[in-house]
Amino acid sequence: MPANPEIRDWSGRRVWLIGASSGIGAALARELAARGARLALSARRTEALQALGLADALLLPCDVAERQALAAALAAIEARWGGVDLVCYLAGDYRPMTVDNFDLASAERLFAVNFVGAVKTADVVLPALRPGGGIAFVASVAGYRGLPKALAYGPGKAALIHFAECLHLDLAPRGIGCWAINPGFVATPLTAGNDFRMPALLTPEQAAIATVDGLATGNFEIHYPKRFTRVLKCLRLLPYRWYFPLLRKLTGA
Repeated sequence: MPANPEIRDWSGRRVWLIGASSGIGAALARELAARGARLALSARRTEALQALGLADALLLPCDVAERQALAAALAAIEARWGGVDLVCYLAGDYRPMTVDNFDLASAERLFAVNFVGAVKTADVVLPALRPGGGIAFVASVAGYRGLPKALAYGPGKAALIHFAECLHLDLAPRGIGCWAINPGFVATPLTAGNDFRMPALLTPEQAAIATVDGLATGNFEIHYPKRFTRVLKCLRLLPYRWYFPLLRKLTGA
């Protein structure tokens, strides 16, 4: 039995994408629009949403740090459509960080966007979700285990994965889906500044298609590209006394 609803037909499906102005969010918006979904798109800047060129989309700029703004956006969706079928939280921030460049303000910003904003979104939308639909969170394979240069990014994504797991346990018996989407490296403005090789790098368009394909399976976790994520899943099984030395060797950390 599938863990989640199997979403294959997007025609007329009411979808709210939060964090849709660039990267995976923008590519997913275009992909779902091409498949006939009705889209509500949110990000902080209206101009960035307008630049997507999706004339039929409902543009609802808001900051995920502000619960009231999220609630107002949902109210606008319900007023226009009478409800929402799928909410996808794609908002995220990234900054490589180690003990040598640790910055509390930057770390708090990462936590606020990558985790706290997702919790606020869930608080707003959970009462609106119905069987057959649900909520999806874009986390990261960086949340599997500790990684170099991920001192603030990794913990926020790990918390998001754990939050999605807990939500799934409550929502699944009600027929409501909850997905954890864990991409590997994707070429976005956020990863453009990385000073290290990014294995199995995907384009945002490839990531969007992998996300849509994953939502059709009914699986709780959607992870890609498999040739990279499966390696990390194996590493996650190792005891710490093996994991830390091996990771240092693999990454040069």
